[in-house]
Amino acid sequence: MPEALLSAIGAPRDVAAIDIGSNSVRLVLYRLEGRAIWTVFNEKVLAGLGRDLAATGKLSVEGAAQALTALKRFAAVIDGVQPAHTFVAATAAVREAEDGRAFCDRVAAETGLRIRILSGEEEARYAALGVLAGIPDAEGVVADLGGSSLELTRVEGGTVGRGVTLPLGPFAMGDQKGDDTDRRRAAIASRLEPANAYRTDTLYAVGGAWRTLAQVHMDVTGYPLHVVHQYAMSAADVRETARLIARQSKASLEKWPGLSKKRAETLPHAALVLEGLIERLGLKRVMLSAWGVREGLVYEALDAETAITDPLLAGSSALGARQGISPTLPGALRAWIDPVVGALPASFGKERDAVLADAACRLADLGARLHPDHRIELAFDQVLRAPVAGQTHAERAYLATAVNARYGGSSATPEPATISRLLTEEQRKGGRALGLAIRLACDLSGRSPQLLVNARASVKDGVLGLTAAEGYADVLLGEQTRRRGKALAEAMGLKLEIAGRE
Repeated sequence: MPEALLSAIGAPRDVAAIDIGSNSVRLVLYRLEGRAIWTVFNEKVLAGLGRDLAATGKLSVEGAAQALTALKRFAAVIDGVQPAHTFVAATAAVREAEDGRAFCDRVAAETGLRIRILSGEEEARYAALGVLAGIPDAEGVVADLGGSSLELTRVEGGTVGRGVTLPLGPFAMGDQKGDDTDRRRAAIASRLEPANAYRTDTLYAVGGAWRTLAQVHMDVTGYPLHVVHQYAMSAADVRETARLIARQSKASLEKWPGLSKKRAETLPHAALVLEGLIERLGLKRVMLSAWGVREGLVYEALDAETAITDPLLAGSSALGARQGISPTLPGALRAWIDPVVGALPASFGKERDAVLADAACRLADLGARLHPDHRIELAFDQVLRAPVAGQTHAERAYLATAVNARYGGSSATPEPATISRLLTEEQRKGGRALGLAIRLACDLSGRSPQLLVNARASVKDGVLGLTAAEGYADVLLGEQTRRRGKALAEAMGLKLEIAGRE
């Protein structure tokens, strides 16, 4: 196991990860801020290293040449960026090819990059670790589909179970251009027989082809939030989308917006594998994970204290801290609004609501440096779409609704259709009340934790009460506080009472 990269109190660092897969070769540069992992550069080449593996037992000659060219460029980028750590890993194609080791030796000689060849079990484990890094409460089975193989790994209680590798990538199935859909579906079902031990309700899908399938479903259904990570589809949704894709000709798929020619070649196979997994595992839903093997490698290298931090809270802290707020303000806000949060009807469950309230407080000054004429829209959009892991799409909408209210936005929000699609009416009201509570606390105190501790909010017997410590009533409980308090009380269906002192 690699040494710890970053402690919870360490300075931000850059790390690089190169993933040499059967279909693609990719470089990702990350900025680590504690548990927050930001992708700052991402480049891939669809080299198709494993394209000829089933027929020849060797890497594709053309694919190896393309991969080597890409790796030379990646090595130059890394040399220029000088990241603190670099991970270079190869998966199924290099692992299984007769000339896989020779390819690694050539890469080392010509680029200086030392490739770690992952075993099938290691590949499955790192894919699962990557999913847990981005979705800490994942419960079910992780499925990582590459060009040559499919890895299945059970995740439960934040731990990774034993994984299995199956020869189900499109390149492992050989040349099946003449096969009809039913014949290929039967071949996939046969190779999925060892997966019987992985029955589950929820599958966490990893891999570029499945991300593309999810994007197809978003386009077909008019889904308003184009964020693939933690995008959820029911089994029925997946079947319908898979069958739609399977019916398309290669020429038709190539015309699909944003779909490359090489991805169009493998997408129908990926759709059929996912369809087969639904049948074999008895799935009820599929959730997409944008994090996989690369993020798993990075996550494993974090020290224990950092690794157990909630990625949503870490990401929210990193975003909020860039606006120059007092590092003590989020904690002061969270303590001050606690009586209000406790009185709100549960939106996602009381325990989860408390975490979301914490995240909202860490985002409380996200718009501090934005132009006041555009602050509401820009802050709302950033919270809704920022690449912060550890939150469902509904939770994104909830936090965006809260930030909208925190800056005085109307109850409609800048994107009413998106919010109504993602949240129930009760969740929308809860998010708005949370934001109004933060707005009250910030405006009452001028965003000063020292002043905030001299006022208190309470909710009892249908009344929102605001009081101040002796000597602070005149400076804290004025007309603006009354307006902010009234807005919050109305949102919660309460009466407002303001007393002179506690």
